[in-house]
Amino acid sequence: MDEAILKLLKKHDSSFLSGEEIARRLKVTRTTVWKRIKELEQMGYEIEASTRAGYRLVSSPDLLAPWEVEPLLRTKRLGKPVHYFQTLDSTNARAYQLASKGSREGEVVVAESQEKGRGRLGRQWFSPPFLNLYASVILRPEIPPSQAPLLTLMAAVATAETVEQFSGLRPLIKWPNDILLGNRKIAGLLNEMHSEMDRVHFVILGIGVNLNVDSESFPPEIRHLATSLKRETGEAVSRRVFFSSLLQNLEKWYDSFLKEGRGSVLEAWRDWARIKGKKVRVTSFGEVVTGIAIDIDSDGALILKTKDGRQKRVVAGDVEYTKTK
Repeated sequence: MDEAILKLLKKHDSSFLSGEEIARRLKVTRTTVWKRIKELEQMGYEIEASTRAGYRLVSSPDLLAPWEVEPLLRTKRLGKPVHYFQTLDSTNARAYQLASKGSREGEVVVAESQEKGRGRLGRQWFSPPFLNLYASVILRPEIPPSQAPLLTLMAAVATAETVEQFSGLRPLIKWPNDILLGNRKIAGLLNEMHSEMDRVHFVILGIGVNLNVDSESFPPEIRHLATSLKRETGEAVSRRVFFSSLLQNLEKWYDSFLKEGRGSVLEAWRDWARIKGKKVRVTSFGEVVTGIAIDIDSDGALILKTKDGRQKRVVAGDVEYTKTK
């Protein structure tokens, strides 16, 4: 109903449209139209009302609702459709539920805020309302489970590319799933998989990007660790335009991965990560390992050269870059 009313108002954006005419076209009562108009105003839409003329849409808020995002999409699969929520416990959790019930590849869950947004290792993801992007994409790739971590690398490349497009700044990918600007985290990814021994049923690719949150709005404990596009550029970004661009870049890299294999994704990831030669400290499954990053292997695992000259393969963990003496 809300989407239908907005489509009518946008089609007549330079003139008023009577409540009677809206009601007739949508086959509802004028009272129903009036109530929905009030609901739209509470969502941030500025709608001018005239007793004689009807209603006119003056301005729209920067929402991530399907009726705002889908007209901008140029994708074939991703974002078809967008499942939109004002608030959720977690977009990943809802996407996992939908995928378990048979939702198609490319369906996306997006929320204006999260009550229990999650990062890796169960950490909470700061999720204030109407400022950032919290989205989860359902993928159903025909790949063995061992290749699923490559989807995180693929999504990191697409996210870094989109951040650069909107900021003009070159981000850095920190293995395995963080996007940094100015040594502060601007985005993170959380890949969750449902699979059998030799088959992936689906992958939920969660992406959180800090877009318009101000520096002082970050909790004190992460203020020096996190940043946003607005903080780095001094200007707010259209969230719906960023979201649609991210889905387009994500589909481009996902198609490349499926058609051409892992090579192009790994090459692009290395270019964005610039990890070779960095001194790192990795906490992995309770073990702390330090060494010099050599590369990532064909499955996306981090290869380190330790102090004793041996090479160590790390498949998961927390990475800190340390200064070389």
